[in-house]
Amino acid sequence: MPQPMETRTPSPLRRAVTEALAVVFPVCCAGCDLPDLDLCDPCSAALRPEPRSRRLEGGLDVRSALVFDGVPARVIRAFKEDGRTSLAAQLGGALRGAWPPGTEAVPVPVPTTRSSMRRRGYSPVALACRRAGWHPCGLLRVTRSTADQRALGRDERAANLAGVMTVDRRAAARLAGRSVVLVDDVVTTGATLSEAARALFEAGVHVAGAVTIASTPRRSASRG
Repeated sequence: MPQPMETRTPSPLRRAVTEALAVVFPVCCAGCDLPDLDLCDPCSAALRPEPRSRRLEGGLDVRSALVFDGVPARVIRAFKEDGRTSLAAQLGGALRGAWPPGTEAVPVPVPTTRSSMRRRGYSPVALACRRAGWHPCGLLRVTRSTADQRALGRDERAANLAGVMTVDRRAAARLAGRSVVLVDDVVTTGATLSEAARALFEAGVHVAGAVTIASTPRRSASRG
């Protein structure tokens, strides 16, 4: 059963290996560009989870570990768009801290589109789940291509995603009536999570809530 925990800092040995590799393969801190470190101590501290909760219009409760601004936003972008998969451990720790207290459920990541998978070579959400120590269940599938959500408003995002997800019925049958918690990287309007919850509800799967690594500042809600 996934349970929340505090974000762990890298061990001295892992830190030493990372710094040694930086000599051969130069890197800079994903949060502040400090040279020769994948993530410096102050930026690592900025990723400690401070869960915030909000409820989407359809009633889905979402808990987010961080606010998508400043250092967290830079680190998440580096993880998603620059292929810096080494950041998954720190982000996975933050994600784990957002898990609803006392909830026994199966983590279900929001699926990556085929084009994004081809471009990146990995699913950021599924990888963050694994680094959180979870065993995510790939229940959801994307059935068609969509426009880039970043350029769309609230209503446009909802229309863009309407009916785009379906459920793997065989995988759902293996849950044996267990509840699930949806997992995503960033929540903005909530359109993606709402569409995922719709697909699961129509397949008879109970959704106990959702967790994300971060939420956009304008949508952040009360802490808790």
